Amino acid sequence: MNTRTLRSAVFLDRDGVLNEDSGYAYRPDQINWIAGAKEAVRFLNKADYYVFVVTNQTGISRNFYTENDVKDLHRWMNDELAVVGARIDDFRYSPFHPDFDDGRFRSIAHWRKPSPGMIFDLMKKWPIKRNGSFMIGDRCTDIEAAQAANIPGFLFESDNLLKFIQNVISR
Repeated sequence: MNTRTLRSAVFLDRDGVLNEDSGYAYRPDQINWIAGAKEAVRFLNKADYYVFVVTNQTGISRNFYTENDVKDLHRWMNDELAVVGARIDDFRYSPFHPDFDDGRFRSIAHWRKPSPGMIFDLMKKWPIKRNGSFMIGDRCTDIEAAQAANIPGFLFESDNLLKFIQNVISR
């Protein structure tokens, strides 16, 4: 039996929103959390939102790192968040890049932002209420993915994710 309740969701890009974008990060020692990021996730958890990460990870298709590296990093990130009483409910990543396509990820090409595939996949697997859901990203492609999924998208251009999210929710 599924005990998950219908709730609004927040979709977060990873690099540039939760952590500084250092370029193709896949190890914990490469992660520098954005100010207020851990607290923002905890705030969203307490406000009864589902919290998801949707991130393009073309370093996989470029053979810089593996899918297991990304999964391990996401587990580590959730362990770090747990220390402050926070959690990401689920992660999606898109390894596809048309310039580095060797066929491995072609079936999920529609997951690559600005396409909304990762958002739609989460909406299919979780009881998400579209009303009240939104996306935060640091690039136009994140906002385009949100618009394609028919949810608001907000461009993160701040130095503190908690303050930014509190401002978005209070609108």
